[in-house]
Amino acid sequence: MTDHAPAQRVLLRAADAELAVEPQHGCRLSSLRVGGTELLRQGQQYGSFVMVPWCGRTDRGRFRNGGELHQLPVDSGAHAMHGTVYKAAWRTVRADERSAAFTCDLTDPWPWEGRVTQLVELAEDGASLTLTLGVETLSDSFPAQAGWHPWFLRNLGNGGEDVRIGFDAEWQEKRGEDYLPTGERIDPLPGPWDDCFGMPQGVDVTLTWPGELEVNVASRAEWAVVYDKQPEAVCVEPQSGPPNGLNTLPRFVTPIEPLEIATTWSWRSAPSPA
Repeated sequence: MTDHAPAQRVLLRAADAELAVEPQHGCRLSSLRVGGTELLRQGQQYGSFVMVPWCGRTDRGRFRNGGELHQLPVDSGAHAMHGTVYKAAWRTVRADERSAAFTCDLTDPWPWEGRVTQLVELAEDGASLTLTLGVETLSDSFPAQAGWHPWFLRNLGNGGEDVRIGFDAEWQEKRGEDYLPTGERIDPLPGPWDDCFGMPQGVDVTLTWPGELEVNVASRAEWAVVYDKQPEAVCVEPQSGPPNGLNTLPRFVTPIEPLEIATTWSWRSAPSPA
């Protein structure tokens, strides 16, 4: 199917995996079911959404590009949160049984013209999902970030145990009272977390629901935010830079070099707890 008009919902299937994407709702993954079990928290603000052109919080909505100061809308306390495209209507470029491509234009309040593409693909065997983001400029170069914000269910609702989060990070970004990284890197602390971790060898985080399912979130990106302070869900967010990265670690999108990032979520049955 090729459809250049907004679609309400795109459904993808492979083996026993089913994925629902809502282009008009920020190209959000609204459902991921494996063997009939839902993995994502349901609801308008949940599922899994795209973070572009910045990830997490931007300090007071302000950032500089060279000597020019830009102001973004403040929508989370004192900060600008999660970018703009998660609120936008995307267009479905193509879709088949197990893959689809979507695009969204970067427009006001973002100061530059650009385009975001998301490719969504279930593996043929239904054992993994690969998401790929591309951010390109339609005019001048600009700083940007890209990533994903999935809400995985803490408990799968089948009478099993809550999820366990496993990862090895080289460092943790020390978080200030304003929830922004202070610039200091510390040894990773035990949870609960609402924190950014540095993983120079690539993001590699495993979610285990003992006796039910194991999901590995992997990416060549070197940063991940882990959040587990909500009773209903936990988040593992691969992203191209840390929160407030437009100010501290900008990645420039140029006419000859787009920003590209990918993540693969793979799953398998988990052994029962000892």
